[in-house]
Amino acid sequence: MMRAALCLIGALAGCVPFNAAAQGISLMLPLDCDLGDTCFIQQLVDRDPGPDARDFTCGAQSYDGHQGTDIRVADMQALQQGWSVLAAAPGVVRAIRNTVPDTGLVGMPDGQDCGNGVLIAHADGWETQYCHMAEGSIEVAENQQVVAGQPLGRMGYSGRTAFPHLHITLRRNGAVIDPFDPSDTAACGVGATPVWRLPLSGGDVMSAGFADAVPTLGSVVAGTADAPALGRSAPALVLWGFFHSGQAGDTITLTITGPDGDVVHSLSVALERTQAQAFRAAGRRMPDGGWPAGAYEGTIDLIRDGAVISARSTSISLN
Repeated sequence: MMRAALCLIGALAGCVPFNAAAQGISLMLPLDCDLGDTCFIQQLVDRDPGPDARDFTCGAQSYDGHQGTDIRVADMQALQQGWSVLAAAPGVVRAIRNTVPDTGLVGMPDGQDCGNGVLIAHADGWETQYCHMAEGSIEVAENQQVVAGQPLGRMGYSGRTAFPHLHITLRRNGAVIDPFDPSDTAACGVGATPVWRLPLSGGDVMSAGFADAVPTLGSVVAGTADAPALGRSAPALVLWGFFHSGQAGDTITLTITGPDGDVVHSLSVALERTQAQAFRAAGRRMPDGGWPAGAYEGTIDLIRDGAVISARSTSISLN
């Protein structure tokens, strides 16, 4: 079983705050996915010592007491593809848990916020902890030596989680370390050499699709909102986009282009509040005589401070 003082969620009693500069360790991406395309970094370490939350840039990509990095896939359907969790660095497995049901917050056992997971000890007091893995998927054993990139199991939906992701915490001598800024300073974006040199977009359009009506959030989160096919008599043509880490003041632009290259519909929506995840949709009703046959293209842009920080395209044929 995982140790009691694993500092899983929040500033729990006995947990040590980050207070050491990172030296002597390098981490690879601990998930077999394409960052920014099939997986996305949503939450970072909370660097605020009080009840508020901020990431190392003083942005909003965290929540109070969050002690790791969350790497997610778009939705529950994407989770079913089976994503291998990888050892981020060589080391020795010190603890595993493999029997927590993949039910998220529903029926989560007390004290098992991490769900199924693996704890790996590395050289010089470093350790990494991997959480929310799939029940029964862990394929390493305690005291087993592992190499960087070795599969540990699969991403799952166990423990205290509200979206499909891998939570990874980095520590040195028991102290939580932010791999993007391992310094012990509260200054924004200024600190020691990062352990991870991964690109951070600040937000991503994770999925997009077409439907004949505005989908529900539940269907978007489940991954079932995209219509596999529509006909020329579809009552409406609606483009939707699902994104994470939208901030107040961002703009979401949704554009539908018809078979002739003309813009069928375009809408820009300003976000009024910061949200960990959200979706927006736009479209138009069927014109008289039905939709012209052919391929329709949809593009969703997430815009911050006048620049597109993420975009995603999709298409559908109406015949």
